[in-house]
Amino acid sequence: MNKFKNSVGGAVFVTAATLCIALFTGAVNAATAEDLNKDAQHSLEVLYSGSPIAKDISKSAKAVLVFPNIVKAGLIFGGAYGEGVLLKGSTAVNYYNSVSASWGLQAGAQSYGYAVFLMSAKALEFLDRSDGWELGVGPTVVVVNEGMAKNLSTSTLKDDAYAFIFDQQGLMASLSIEGTKVSRIKR
Repeated sequence: MNKFKNSVGGAVFVTAATLCIALFTGAVNAATAEDLNKDAQHSLEVLYSGSPIAKDISKSAKAVLVFPNIVKAGLIFGGAYGEGVLLKGSTAVNYYNSVSASWGLQAGAQSYGYAVFLMSAKALEFLDRSDGWELGVGPTVVVVNEGMAKNLSTSTLKDDAYAFIFDQQGLMASLSIEGTKVSRIKR
């Protein structure tokens, strides 16, 4: 009987997390290509105003993959979803989604944006030809935090991609194992 209660409890948690993610995904998924383009440009302005090094890096980048709004929620099981734009200069080239699943000690909900500056032709080609880019597999992605940004300059850039997280809102306490997949979508 105890095994039955544990498996039912686990199923309830999985179902609740899935429903929560589905609700957030539906709200985020409603953006048109025009909306995503406008939101991506605005998000980059917000990022550049708070991080001058991001603006400097953008001048050397082959392209920038911008996710203006990622929604993340979880209670033991969690997930995140958002849609973004691949920009070459100020031109939208393709559209992508970012999907994460996580498991571990976590609770809450938050939204944030992130931008990945693709510095090499290799990183851009990998994104173009892959059936979805799992961050951490393929080109090296360095997540830039405030401390690292102070020591980073355009002359010290050596990696394939640099990611900046910005505009965090909400409350999410987590210690989790997480994976993010970026896949092309039609808009």
